[in-house]
Amino acid sequence: MVSVVGHMVRPVSPARRCSKPSCTRAAVATLTYVYADQTAVVGPLATYAEPHCYDLCAVHSDRMTAPRGWEVVRLTPDPDALRPSHDDLEALADAVREAARPRQREVVGASEVGRRGHLRVLRSEV
Repeated sequence: MVSVVGHMVRPVSPARRCSKPSCTRAAVATLTYVYADQTAVVGPLATYAEPHCYDLCAVHSDRMTAPRGWEVVRLTPDPDALRPSHDDLEALADAVREAARPRQREVVGASEVGRRGHLRVLRSEV
């Protein structure tokens, strides 16, 4: 685990590395610029790499400075929010149950005449 702004977080993917040249450490934070507001935002590592964002290791995210006149906003996640909640686990269990349930297909306006393996021959009732 790696420390980011006093919190312990895990890198999302071992393949994601710090964007700083010659740095080989794992990325743990994402830097985004909001040019209109002259703001640099350093937050938790994004779920996937964005083209206009920079992944940073713990060292570079802590040392990051913005251009003169810009504001730096550091977003620190709540450690409890990173853990799966009861609702998350219940939703996952419901999704697994739903996927395992056999599906009944209802054909409207047709009756089954014959069957060969997984194929069915239907006759229109209209």
